[in-house]
Amino acid sequence: MLINQSHRLQTELEKAKQKQYKIGLVPTMGALHSGHLALIGEALQVCDLAVVSIFVNPTQFNNFSDLEKYPRHLEHDVLKIQAAYPDTLVFAPDVNDIYGAHVEAENFDFGSITKFMEGEFRTGHFNGVGTIVKRLFNIVKPDYAFFGEKDFQQLRVIQKLVEITQQPVQIVGCKTQREASGLAKSSRNERLSATQKEEAKIIYEALQMVSTNFKKNSIADLKKQVELLFKAQPNFELEYFEIADVKDLVPCISKKPNTKYRAFIAAFVNQVRLIDNLALNY
Repeated sequence: MLINQSHRLQTELEKAKQKQYKIGLVPTMGALHSGHLALIGEALQVCDLAVVSIFVNPTQFNNFSDLEKYPRHLEHDVLKIQAAYPDTLVFAPDVNDIYGAHVEAENFDFGSITKFMEGEFRTGHFNGVGTIVKRLFNIVKPDYAFFGEKDFQQLRVIQKLVEITQQPVQIVGCKTQREASGLAKSSRNERLSATQKEEAKIIYEALQMVSTNFKKNSIADLKKQVELLFKAQPNFELEYFEIADVKDLVPCISKKPNTKYRAFIAAFVNQVRLIDNLALNY
Protein backbone atom coordinates (compact mmCIF):
# COMPACT_ATOMS: atom_id res chain seq x y z
CA MET A 1 0.00 0.00 0.00
CA LEU A 2 1.35 3.43 -0.99
CA ILE A 3 0.68 6.23 1.50
CA ASN A 4 1.69 9.84 0.88
CA GLN A 5 0.65 11.56 4.10
CA SER A 6 1.92 10.97 7.62
CA HIS A 7 -1.55 11.16 9.26
CA ARG A 8 -2.84 8.46 6.89
CA LEU A 9 0.15 6.28 7.69
CA GLN A 10 -0.42 6.71 11.41
CA THR A 11 -4.06 5.63 10.99
CA GLU A 12 -2.91 2.42 9.29
CA LEU A 13 -0.24 1.80 11.91
CA GLU A 14 -2.70 2.27 14.73
CA LYS A 15 -4.66 -0.72 13.39
CA ALA A 16 -1.48 -2.80 13.42
CA LYS A 17 -0.54 -1.72 16.92
CA GLN A 18 -3.98 -2.64 18.20
CA LYS A 19 -3.14 -6.16 17.02
CA GLN A 20 0.15 -5.86 18.94
CA TYR A 21 2.15 -6.08 15.73
CA LYS A 22 5.87 -5.35 15.85
CA ILE A 23 6.65 -2.57 13.37
CA GLY A 24 9.89 -2.43 11.38
CA LEU A 25 11.00 0.71 9.54
CA VAL A 26 13.30 0.69 6.50
CA PRO A 27 14.20 4.31 5.63
CA THR A 28 15.29 4.82 2.00
CA MET A 29 15.66 7.58 -0.57
CA GLY A 30 14.21 5.39 -3.30
CA ALA A 31 15.80 4.11 -6.51
CA LEU A 32 15.50 0.74 -4.83
CA HIS A 33 17.76 -2.20 -5.61
CA SER A 34 18.11 -5.70 -4.21
CA GLY A 35 20.02 -4.35 -1.21
CA HIS A 36 16.95 -2.41 -0.14
CA LEU A 37 14.76 -5.46 -0.67
CA ALA A 38 17.15 -7.44 1.54
CA LEU A 39 16.59 -4.87 4.30
CA ILE A 40 12.83 -5.37 4.01
CA GLY A 41 13.39 -9.12 4.19
CA GLU A 42 15.46 -8.64 7.36
CA ALA A 43 12.68 -6.49 8.84
CA LEU A 44 10.07 -9.15 8.19
CA GLN A 45 12.23 -11.76 9.90
CA VAL A 46 11.66 -10.04 13.25
CA CYS A 47 8.60 -7.82 12.67
CA ASP A 48 4.97 -8.41 11.75
CA LEU A 49 4.78 -5.37 9.47
CA ALA A 50 7.38 -3.42 7.51
CA VAL A 51 7.17 0.26 6.62
CA VAL A 52 9.46 1.46 3.82
CA SER A 53 9.89 5.21 3.62
CA ILE A 54 10.87 6.71 0.26
CA PHE A 55 11.98 10.31 0.64
CA VAL A 56 14.88 12.16 -0.98
CA ASN A 57 15.83 14.25 2.01
CA PRO A 58 17.06 17.72 0.96
CA THR A 59 18.75 18.59 4.26
CA GLN A 60 21.37 15.84 3.98
CA PHE A 61 22.75 17.07 0.65
CA ASN A 62 25.54 19.62 0.78
CA ASN A 63 25.66 19.69 -3.03
CA PHE A 64 22.51 20.95 -4.79
CA SER A 65 23.53 19.33 -8.07
CA ASP A 66 23.80 15.95 -6.33
CA LEU A 67 20.29 16.43 -4.90
CA GLU A 68 18.90 17.31 -8.34
CA LYS A 69 20.56 14.31 -10.01
CA TYR A 70 19.57 11.79 -7.36
CA PRO A 71 17.49 9.09 -9.14
CA ARG A 72 13.76 9.10 -8.45
CA HIS A 73 11.59 6.17 -9.57
CA LEU A 74 8.71 6.08 -7.12
CA GLU A 75 6.25 4.13 -9.28
CA HIS A 76 8.88 1.54 -10.18
CA ASP A 77 10.01 1.31 -6.54
CA VAL A 78 6.47 0.63 -5.35
CA LEU A 79 6.03 -2.12 -7.94
CA LYS A 80 9.28 -3.75 -6.80
CA ILE A 81 8.18 -3.76 -3.18
CA GLN A 82 4.69 -5.00 -3.97
CA ALA A 83 6.09 -7.86 -6.06
CA ALA A 84 8.46 -9.02 -3.32
CA TYR A 85 6.60 -8.08 -0.12
CA PRO A 86 2.96 -7.22 -0.98
CA ASP A 87 1.83 -6.41 2.57
CA THR A 88 4.50 -3.75 3.11
CA LEU A 89 3.42 -0.16 3.72
CA VAL A 90 5.25 2.33 1.48
CA PHE A 91 5.43 5.84 2.92
CA ALA A 92 6.35 8.45 0.29
CA PRO A 93 5.68 11.90 1.77
CA ASP A 94 6.44 15.24 0.15
CA VAL A 95 8.83 17.79 1.64
CA ASN A 96 6.01 19.84 3.15
CA ASP A 97 4.64 16.83 5.04
CA ILE A 98 8.02 16.24 6.65
CA TYR A 99 9.34 19.78 7.11
CA GLY A 100 6.45 22.19 6.71
CA ALA A 101 7.48 25.67 5.62
CA HIS A 102 11.01 25.49 7.11
CA VAL A 103 13.26 23.01 5.35
CA GLU A 104 16.08 23.06 7.87
CA ALA A 105 18.17 20.48 9.68
CA GLU A 106 18.37 20.27 13.43
CA ASN A 107 21.78 20.41 15.08
CA PHE A 108 22.95 17.33 16.95
CA ASP A 109 26.07 16.65 18.97
CA PHE A 110 27.11 13.27 17.63
CA GLY A 111 30.64 13.61 18.98
CA SER A 112 33.67 12.15 17.21
CA ILE A 113 31.71 9.84 14.92
CA THR A 114 30.80 12.73 12.58
CA LYS A 115 34.09 14.66 12.63
CA PHE A 116 35.90 12.65 9.97
CA MET A 117 35.32 10.92 6.63
CA GLU A 118 31.75 11.72 5.50
CA GLY A 119 31.44 14.31 8.25
CA GLU A 120 34.55 16.09 7.00
CA PHE A 121 33.74 16.00 3.31
CA ARG A 122 29.96 16.52 3.49
CA THR A 123 29.38 19.45 5.81
CA GLY A 124 26.03 19.26 7.60
CA HIS A 125 25.20 15.86 6.08
CA PHE A 126 24.70 14.02 9.35
CA ASN A 127 22.55 16.73 10.88
CA GLY A 128 20.27 16.23 7.88
CA VAL A 129 20.32 12.46 8.36
CA GLY A 130 19.58 12.81 12.06
CA THR A 131 16.73 15.23 11.35
CA ILE A 132 14.89 13.03 8.86
CA VAL A 133 15.37 9.82 10.83
CA LYS A 134 14.18 11.46 14.05
CA ARG A 135 11.06 12.70 12.25
CA LEU A 136 10.41 9.31 10.68
CA PHE A 137 10.74 7.68 14.09
CA ASN A 138 8.24 10.19 15.50
CA ILE A 139 5.76 9.47 12.70
CA VAL A 140 6.10 5.68 12.50
CA LYS A 141 7.08 4.89 16.12
CA PRO A 142 8.75 1.64 15.00
CA ASP A 143 9.94 -1.10 17.29
CA TYR A 144 12.93 -1.74 14.99
CA ALA A 145 14.69 0.19 12.22
CA PHE A 146 16.98 -1.38 9.64
CA PHE A 147 20.05 0.21 8.02
CA GLY A 148 22.71 -1.22 5.72
CA GLU A 149 26.34 -1.41 6.79
CA LYS A 150 27.42 0.11 3.47
CA ASP A 151 26.76 3.43 5.20
CA PHE A 152 28.48 2.31 8.40
CA GLN A 153 29.18 5.83 9.62
CA GLN A 154 25.50 6.66 9.13
CA LEU A 155 24.57 3.51 11.06
CA ARG A 156 26.71 4.68 13.98
CA VAL A 157 25.07 8.13 13.77
CA ILE A 158 21.60 6.58 13.98
CA GLN A 159 22.66 4.54 17.00
CA LYS A 160 23.90 7.75 18.62
CA LEU A 161 20.70 9.57 17.66
CA VAL A 162 18.63 6.98 19.52
CA GLU A 163 20.90 7.39 22.53
CA ILE A 164 20.55 11.20 22.43
CA THR A 165 16.79 11.30 21.88
CA GLN A 166 16.04 8.19 23.94
CA GLN A 167 13.60 6.92 21.34
CA PRO A 168 12.32 3.38 22.03
CA VAL A 169 13.54 1.81 18.79
CA GLN A 170 16.10 -0.93 18.26
CA ILE A 171 18.58 -0.27 15.44
CA VAL A 172 19.55 -3.26 13.31
CA GLY A 173 22.62 -3.09 11.06
CA CYS A 174 22.43 -5.34 7.99
CA LYS A 175 25.24 -6.74 5.87
CA THR A 176 26.28 -4.81 2.74
CA GLN A 177 24.79 -6.26 -0.43
CA ARG A 178 27.24 -6.46 -3.34
CA GLU A 179 27.34 -7.02 -7.08
CA ALA A 180 29.14 -10.14 -8.33
CA SER A 181 32.21 -7.93 -8.83
CA GLY A 182 32.14 -6.88 -5.16
CA LEU A 183 30.89 -3.35 -5.87
CA ALA A 184 28.55 -2.31 -3.07
CA LYS A 185 24.99 -1.96 -4.31
CA SER A 186 23.91 1.67 -4.31
CA SER A 187 21.26 3.83 -5.94
CA ARG A 188 24.12 5.95 -7.31
CA ASN A 189 25.33 2.98 -9.36
CA GLU A 190 22.48 3.79 -11.78
CA ARG A 191 24.51 6.78 -12.93
CA LEU A 192 27.45 4.59 -13.97
CA SER A 193 27.91 3.18 -17.46
CA ALA A 194 28.44 -0.56 -17.75
CA THR A 195 32.18 0.05 -18.21
CA GLN A 196 32.37 2.37 -15.20
CA LYS A 197 30.46 -0.10 -13.06
CA GLU A 198 32.95 -2.83 -13.96
CA GLU A 199 35.91 -0.52 -13.27
CA ALA A 200 34.40 0.52 -9.94
CA LYS A 201 35.12 -2.92 -8.50
CA ILE A 202 38.55 -1.48 -7.66
CA ILE A 203 36.93 0.09 -4.59
CA TYR A 204 36.12 -3.28 -3.07
CA GLU A 205 39.41 -4.75 -4.30
CA ALA A 206 41.25 -2.01 -2.40
CA LEU A 207 39.32 -2.81 0.77
CA GLN A 208 40.03 -6.53 0.37
CA MET A 209 43.74 -5.81 -0.12
CA VAL A 210 43.76 -3.84 3.12
CA SER A 211 41.89 -6.60 4.95
CA THR A 212 44.36 -9.22 3.72
CA ASN A 213 47.41 -7.18 4.76
CA PHE A 214 46.02 -5.58 7.91
CA LYS A 215 47.87 -7.77 10.42
CA LYS A 216 51.30 -7.55 8.81
CA ASN A 217 51.37 -3.96 7.48
CA SER A 218 51.26 -0.64 9.30
CA ILE A 219 48.31 1.69 8.79
CA ALA A 220 50.59 4.20 7.05
CA ASP A 221 51.76 1.53 4.59
CA LEU A 222 48.20 0.38 3.92
CA LYS A 223 47.08 3.92 3.18
CA LYS A 224 50.01 4.40 0.82
CA GLN A 225 49.15 1.16 -1.03
CA VAL A 226 45.55 2.32 -1.56
CA GLU A 227 46.65 5.77 -2.75
CA LEU A 228 49.07 4.21 -5.26
CA LEU A 229 46.36 1.84 -6.47
CA PHE A 230 44.04 4.75 -7.27
CA LYS A 231 46.77 6.90 -8.80
CA ALA A 232 47.15 4.18 -11.41
CA GLN A 233 43.44 4.48 -12.32
CA PRO A 234 42.89 7.47 -14.64
CA ASN A 235 39.09 7.42 -14.33
CA PHE A 236 39.03 7.50 -10.53
CA GLU A 237 39.68 10.15 -7.92
CA LEU A 238 40.23 8.97 -4.36
CA GLU A 239 38.57 11.41 -1.97
CA TYR A 240 39.61 9.65 1.23
CA PHE A 241 40.76 6.34 2.63
CA GLU A 242 40.85 5.87 6.39
CA ILE A 243 41.13 3.11 8.95
CA ALA A 244 39.14 3.87 12.09
CA ASP A 245 38.04 2.14 15.27
CA VAL A 246 34.39 1.16 15.03
CA LYS A 247 33.36 2.79 18.30
CA ASP A 248 34.50 6.40 17.87
CA LEU A 249 35.25 6.38 14.10
CA VAL A 250 38.44 8.36 14.63
CA PRO A 251 41.03 7.65 11.91
CA CYS A 252 44.02 5.82 13.35
CA ILE A 253 47.74 6.09 12.73
CA SER A 254 48.62 2.94 14.68
CA LYS A 255 46.87 -0.19 15.89
CA LYS A 256 45.86 -0.77 19.49
CA PRO A 257 45.16 -4.15 21.10
CA ASN A 258 41.57 -5.25 21.72
CA THR A 259 40.24 -2.69 19.23
CA LYS A 260 37.96 -3.39 16.28
CA TYR A 261 38.89 -1.57 13.07
CA ARG A 262 37.12 -0.84 9.83
CA ALA A 263 38.40 0.59 6.54
CA PHE A 264 36.45 3.43 4.90
CA ILE A 265 36.74 4.76 1.37
CA ALA A 266 35.14 7.39 -0.87
CA ALA A 267 36.00 7.83 -4.54
CA PHE A 268 34.67 9.56 -7.62
CA VAL A 269 34.04 7.71 -10.87
CA ASN A 270 33.61 10.58 -13.31
CA GLN A 271 31.06 12.74 -11.41
CA VAL A 272 29.59 9.88 -9.35
CA ARG A 273 30.67 9.61 -5.73
CA LEU A 274 30.79 6.10 -4.26
CA ILE A 275 31.51 4.99 -0.69
CA ASP A 276 32.24 1.63 0.89
CA ASN A 277 33.75 0.11 4.02
CA LEU A 278 34.89 -3.25 5.34
CA ALA A 279 35.55 -4.79 8.75
CA LEU A 280 39.25 -5.59 9.13
CA ASN A 281 39.77 -7.66 12.28
CA TYR A 282 36.40 -8.92 13.42
